Amino acid sequence: MSETYVARSSAIAARMLAGEMMVMNSMDSTFFTLNEVATAIWQAADGRTPLREIVRTRICEQFDIDPEQAEKDAEQFVAELSQHGILLVSPEPLGDPHPQEKP
Repeated sequence: MSETYVARSSAIAARMLAGEMMVMNSMDSTFFTLNEVATAIWQAADGRTPLREIVRTRICEQFDIDPEQAEKDAEQFVAELSQHGILLVSPEPLGDPHPQEKP
């Protein structure tokens, strides 16, 4: 079974407000309010940790969620946000999604 790696896009704006993560794609102004589980996935999306591991170590340990259902829901969430350019998805680890700009 192949792995899925996710990273936050650099073309987004995100802020935590009143306990909810607000995410907007600056290219098309697509706006999402993430619940607690989606926020945990969002925060762990570093491009180097497989989605399956994020679900196992972050979601299932932090929330009372069935691992199989959690993985399906996470895949659906990631697919939706990747369609809007908010998350980057790859079958291989992604490099630094926010490289330092050179002067």
